[in-house]
Amino acid sequence: MTYIFSFEPIADHHASVLILGSMPGNASLMAGKYYAHKQNVFWKIMAELLQFELNSSYETRVQKLKSAHIALWDVLRSCKRVGSLDSNILPNSQTVNNLQHFLQQHHLISKVCFNGSKAENCFNRYVAKTISGSPKQFIRLPSTSPANASIPYEKKLKIWQEALFPSFRSNL
Repeated sequence: MTYIFSFEPIADHHASVLILGSMPGNASLMAGKYYAHKQNVFWKIMAELLQFELNSSYETRVQKLKSAHIALWDVLRSCKRVGSLDSNILPNSQTVNNLQHFLQQHHLISKVCFNGSKAENCFNRYVAKTISGSPKQFIRLPSTSPANASIPYEKKLKIWQEALFPSFRSNL
């Protein structure tokens, strides 16, 4: 089993929110794009919240995140894993991205949202104690992975909306 590696972050210097995943799944690694699995609802949620077409190009979707001051990255830099499930990540193989440096470079980030419990757990275990001047708010969101099918899409959408845009009210 060989190591797999995460992507570079999606961010600009105006980012105020950072969404952290754990490690890209196999479909994403093969495509070289975040959340490429067709059943992962991350881009569906972002399309609805940021008002863009779901079938927009990857570059357009990335630009919409940046325009909304949302950064995207993963807690893990590398690991060994069989398949795509977070539960299959070998604990002793995990290395983390340099989030301390990232947060220093993106000092406007005041909120970190975790896309699922694995991202939050890895952050708390490996990163939280290393960062200083940390963001004010940390929020675990329900994973957008197809493996997290126990929460209906509409409920995930509402939770994500409340976390990313708490002052926005809708009929979701």
